[in-house]
Amino acid sequence: MLSPTTIAYAIAATGLAVHFGYAGLLNFGMAGFMAIGAYSYAISILSFGLPWWVGILVGMVMSTLFALILGIPTLRLRADYLAIATIAAAEIVRLLFTSTAFEEFTNAADGLGGYHAGFRAANPFPEGTYGFGPWTYNANQLWVRVFGLLVLAVCIYLVWALMRSPWGRVLKGIREDEDAVRSLGKNVFSYKMQALVIGGVMGGLGGAVFALPSAVVPASYTTSLTFFIWTILLLGGAATVFGPALGALIFWVIMAFLEGVLPSLASEGILPMSSIQAATLRFVIVGIALMLLVIFRPQGLLGNKRELTFVK
Repeated sequence: MLSPTTIAYAIAATGLAVHFGYAGLLNFGMAGFMAIGAYSYAISILSFGLPWWVGILVGMVMSTLFALILGIPTLRLRADYLAIATIAAAEIVRLLFTSTAFEEFTNAADGLGGYHAGFRAANPFPEGTYGFGPWTYNANQLWVRVFGLLVLAVCIYLVWALMRSPWGRVLKGIREDEDAVRSLGKNVFSYKMQALVIGGVMGGLGGAVFALPSAVVPASYTTSLTFFIWTILLLGGAATVFGPALGALIFWVIMAFLEGVLPSLASEGILPMSSIQAATLRFVIVGIALMLLVIFRPQGLLGNKRELTFVK
């Protein structure tokens, strides 16, 4: 429930809510933003010797640049073409990090590790064990979770504040009917670009939090990562402030539950398959659940149909 993965996905899904839920941008490249945030953080520390917090800022800057490079040629495209372009851009980013051409910085397919010293040195919690029951952590584990939750809280507050502002009302107007907003003299392209940058920076922050407790491996940033984030967003509610956080919590609880239950059922002979096949079955179940969710409740658990009629 409080793993760094859950928190990182919640942050990225909050950024995707800005893209899709409020601006109507069909972005399937969030894995690219997360990869850029994670690699920028790690490379800043390992290759340039920068402090960990500067690495976080570098990830935000690089996510902004990626959003600008991605948005300038694509934001005038129709929604389906935008989806194709963004998923291709995310794959290009992953392949660049895998390429041996930049091995000096990225370590190619092996990824990066050993960049944790600075972040752990900034840990305000003394050595020891904290929590109770399943929520028992050592000092480093607690620090990662607290930092991730603080970042998530800032992102949620930012979305809440922006969407209550005139800027947010224009953005939601663009989502519903951009021609009508354009007829009022608003620069639709500029608003879309701003939304892409804000959501992309949140995606980069999610990637940095994702990388804090472990290593940065390019195989983690495949298209399945983007689809997981979309599932989380639609589960909680695309045009909601707290929906992405709730969706991430429910999604990873279900995934962890199925990961334990399905192989056990296979081992007991209840499921006619091997334990490895049963472990993969959870992705099939999640996919079916996503289809049913889109068909019967596209507004998500916290959303309402009036707020997200454009999904249909």
